[in-house]
Amino acid sequence: MIETRLLRQFIAVAQELNFHRAAIRLHMAQPPLSQAINRLEDKLGFSLFTRDKREVRLTVAGADFLATAHATLQTLEHGVEQARKVAKGMAGSLTVTAISIAGYPFLLHSLKAFRQAYPQVQLIIREMPSAEQAKALLTGDSDIAFMRQLPLPGGHLASRLILDEPVLLALPRDHALATHSEVQLQDCATEDFVFTPQVLGSGYHAQLIALCESAGFYPRIVQEAAQIQTLLGLVACGFGVALVPQSFAASGLRDELVLRPLAPVSHSPNPGIGLYMNWNRLPASIPLENLQALLEQHLPPVAA
Repeated sequence: MIETRLLRQFIAVAQELNFHRAAIRLHMAQPPLSQAINRLEDKLGFSLFTRDKREVRLTVAGADFLATAHATLQTLEHGVEQARKVAKGMAGSLTVTAISIAGYPFLLHSLKAFRQAYPQVQLIIREMPSAEQAKALLTGDSDIAFMRQLPLPGGHLASRLILDEPVLLALPRDHALATHSEVQLQDCATEDFVFTPQVLGSGYHAQLIALCESAGFYPRIVQEAAQIQTLLGLVACGFGVALVPQSFAASGLRDELVLRPLAPVSHSPNPGIGLYMNWNRLPASIPLENLQALLEQHLPPVAA
């Protein structure tokens, strides 16, 4: 291993081509400098300079090694500066996963603010179902996940409920219940339902099943769709009705379907569907902490 100090001393002598002037430039005596160059030549196994009483010249090998010495120090300095930025949270990368980005304005605004405040941090954003997000958290492929509630091991993973969304009933526009301002869920006991697959989010799936059971029936699921937008499209086409979180009320299919709030079931408030923020606490991440600080500024008042 060649010390960077030896490289800097070699560069000074190569630029001055005079040991005395190089020693003054390096704030050291000339004999130790000559000894340092001799040690460097011993480590390399070839001569860097030819010396006589009148002049010092670079050898052919020395001239070639000079470019290597410059490049090595420049690479090191760049690496140190980059690591310094990473340590301050001004560089690096942050992977954010979410079941939806467009459905949550507070998340969009937070990501925009983060990108403006930390432009050198690579922000990787991926939409995926809750079950896939849970796997990504456990493998370290996600730093922070916005997902439905799932059982996750403790330890380095943390979880926080940030939004409790009302459940709406999606209906084809020509459905008999579409004219109601509020729907009794028990009136849907004989309806066909479109659901997201259980494998993509068992907690979310179970909550909707439990809501139907509290209304006295088990939903007859005739079709499944992995994406909520696809699910809403199927409802618009008449495949059935669906229970969806309020965040999808701004669907582009509003001309073809309606979304109605549910009346309380058995005199109990309509339970919401929680959106949870889950993240890795280890290793500590300054970019993650910075994003969470921005999220605190944009979270809806009820979730703060």
